[in-house]
Amino acid sequence: MAGNDPKYLVFDIESVADGGLVSRLRYPADGLSPVEAIARYRGELQAETGKDFIPYTYQLPVSLVIAKVGGDLGLQDLVALDEQESRPHEIARRFWEGWRRYRRPRLVSFNGRGFDIPLLELCAFRFGIQIPDWLAEDARNFDQPRYRYNTQAHFDLHEWLTNSGASRFVGGLSLAANLIGKPGKMDVAGHMVQDLWNAGRTAEIHDYCRGDVLDTYFVFLRSRVIAGDIDLAREQALIEEARKWIEAHATDSPGLARYLAAWGDWQDPWKG
Repeated sequence: MAGNDPKYLVFDIESVADGGLVSRLRYPADGLSPVEAIARYRGELQAETGKDFIPYTYQLPVSLVIAKVGGDLGLQDLVALDEQESRPHEIARRFWEGWRRYRRPRLVSFNGRGFDIPLLELCAFRFGIQIPDWLAEDARNFDQPRYRYNTQAHFDLHEWLTNSGASRFVGGLSLAANLIGKPGKMDVAGHMVQDLWNAGRTAEIHDYCRGDVLDTYFVFLRSRVIAGDIDLAREQALIEEARKWIEAHATDSPGLARYLAAWGDWQDPWKG
């Protein structure tokens, strides 16, 4: 079975604010409920910055989707951790234990170094989850998995596209996906997750996260073309295999069905 273990874990997180924490730390004298505290903080951020997304230090993960990818770069599976209950502590535990159980495959994300991994590390701190093999404090810093430039442990596509922050990638993952014909953002965007959570629409959050992970996977494949690991013919064959996988599972997943309905193919400029 070890030969079938994924060699890459392509992942994405959706998170919401911890209203109790916001209330205690930002408005200790006001007696605000968690919902009221979040609403006030979002309003303050909107007035100050034009965006109402609360910093990750006040956040908890409520959806984490992983695409398991083999050494041949083929899509093996797409899973949402603790999907039925969406417990932050269980999501964090399963992520770190899964990474370890599969013998530390290469993580692949889009801006995971700036958000997803710091949030998961903070969850380990908060919930007392041991991650010594991720920290690897006795190793040389460039051999530690969490070292920013250790792309063998964690390949962040945003870092790759911007040359480790040397440029701004305006448009984000949605733009990158659209450049190669994939859906990108559809009917849900990241700033809507908090309101969906408040409304109890957790399934839509998981579906949104699935779409982001699939987009990330396809962007990763194109990065491997640019790097010379595979050619365009192999990339297109892998994409077709993934499309068939999505099609086979779409009958049981409204989110996958919507993703498939928005599917597009990359237009080869050399073929008109």
